[in-house]
Amino acid sequence: MQLHSDIKPISWLKNNAKQLIETVAETGNPMVITQNGEAKAVVMNVKAYDQMQESLALLRMLADSARDVEAGQVRDADAVFADIRTMIAEKRDGRG
Repeated sequence: MQLHSDIKPISWLKNNAKQLIETVAETGNPMVITQNGEAKAVVMNVKAYDQMQESLALLRMLADSARDVEAGQVRDADAVFADIRTMIAEKRDGRG
């Protein structure tokens, strides 16, 4: 983030909303909006937002997985695949 150009006061936003949207969309850089000298909001383009959400979802899955490992809530891959093969065979044979 280029702090000198990517931080704007709310008064600038009020007068330049279209320019802000165009700039954020074109550069992909988020823009910080300040009010009374304090950061209050971040405006970012949709692609960057989607990427951030995907990254957060992956981090949550990793954290959940780490907690499962710590709690001993894991199964051997061979056992999982054996269960899957059994379920497939039962469906194929009309038992499931």
